[in-house]
Amino acid sequence: MMKVLQKVRPLSKIQDLFPILDILVTIISYFAAYVIVNLIERWYFTFTIEYVYMLLLIVPTWAILLRNSNIASVPRTRTPLSILFSLLNFSFVGFLLIFLYKHIFQLEVFSHYMIIAFSVINLLTLFLLRMLTYRVFKYFRVNGHNIHNVLIYADDQSERFIDDILTHKEWGFRVLIILTNSDKIRNKFAKDIRILPEKVTIRDLIKFDIVDEVIYCKSNLQNESTVNELIETCEEIGVIFRLQSDLSPMTYTNAYMTNFNDVPFLTFNSAHKSRFESLWKTFLDFWISFAIIFILSPFMLLIAILIITTSKGPVIFKQERVGLRGRKFYIYKFRTMVHNAEVLKAELMAQNESDGPAFKIKKDPRITSIGRLLRKTGLDELPQLFNVLKGEMSLIGPRPPLPDEVEKYERWQLRRLSVRPGITCTWQIIPNRNDVIFEKWMKLDIQYIDNWSLKADFILFFRTILSVFRAGGH
Repeated sequence: MMKVLQKVRPLSKIQDLFPILDILVTIISYFAAYVIVNLIERWYFTFTIEYVYMLLLIVPTWAILLRNSNIASVPRTRTPLSILFSLLNFSFVGFLLIFLYKHIFQLEVFSHYMIIAFSVINLLTLFLLRMLTYRVFKYFRVNGHNIHNVLIYADDQSERFIDDILTHKEWGFRVLIILTNSDKIRNKFAKDIRILPEKVTIRDLIKFDIVDEVIYCKSNLQNESTVNELIETCEEIGVIFRLQSDLSPMTYTNAYMTNFNDVPFLTFNSAHKSRFESLWKTFLDFWISFAIIFILSPFMLLIAILIITTSKGPVIFKQERVGLRGRKFYIYKFRTMVHNAEVLKAELMAQNESDGPAFKIKKDPRITSIGRLLRKTGLDELPQLFNVLKGEMSLIGPRPPLPDEVEKYERWQLRRLSVRPGITCTWQIIPNRNDVIFEKWMKLDIQYIDNWSLKADFILFFRTILSVFRAGGH
């Protein structure tokens, strides 16, 4: 049903770590201010436990302020001056809160010079961090990394906006399709971009193209129901939708504001309702995966030796899978089947026990003796930790499907591709999971996406570990 046209691995989302980097920079700024004030005003400055108390107040305060502002991200479309003004506003609020803390908690010895020095140093370091990361990501985006494919609804007045996206390659957007009835837009951009009439529905387009975002930037909104339908469609299949905010008097509680230069857009992203928690998810994915690989590397080496000595073929099995919004990548597993398993699959299709497009047999004759044990315990999935480090997968999320399975998906099932696929998810820890019918499997994944939270991920993570030990004990 869905034809995946591109093999694109987006740049690993290092920008998702910026709230953590901001907190680290803030702590460093605090100690730098302490050193400077101590050098300049040694006669006045006296260290007490109050300085520790203030730092403990500042860290969660800054985390909350960053969570509720739009500065804790890589600026795709903002100018350095606008970033500086946002940081000035952020720093001023923080400056007032520190003064407030000093008096509320009666931190009488805490120096006023310290407050001023910290506020100035923190402002400068955060701004320098933003400019540095802006330059780095500008380079990567100009060279084709971390690109979002966009579909644009346009009219005659959208010409400048489209020009801006095409000119500013550092924003990281690729205009894939323009839906318009404007001859002006068609004549100007038809040579480089696919132009289609507005009567074409995005439901049909998303079946055949990798679309990350739909941007509605027409100069007027003739029919609010049309936009509501677009929002619902994008939400159903997990595509980001942006609406130029001055087009409609409608208000939405599930949208947040973003800017393209000075043009504000309401952004709808249903994949993760908490942007702050999703940043932590990426951070934890990377470091937990790294730690597990480091700790279990001797055990993984032992598994590799057992595979080599018990059957012919490579240690690692690579297979093409479909990831975030239809992007293809190669998944890694410890090989659990004979080396010609894919050839034998065609001969076994008549024995397929799955009621959907997936292929499953309880007693698959292609599985090796050591492979059966690895599958029973789930240890064959360990190499996928490297997929997580590469940014292609997450620790927790819907399992990545095969391309031929995705082609048979119904439209609502495409929503599984709105988040990064995972090593384990709800379906993985269900007893007798191979007996679960395909539609229920899909609904479990959709339910996971709709109700996602860090708490739910932690529960699934530890239940997966528990299931490994239980399987190994049988």
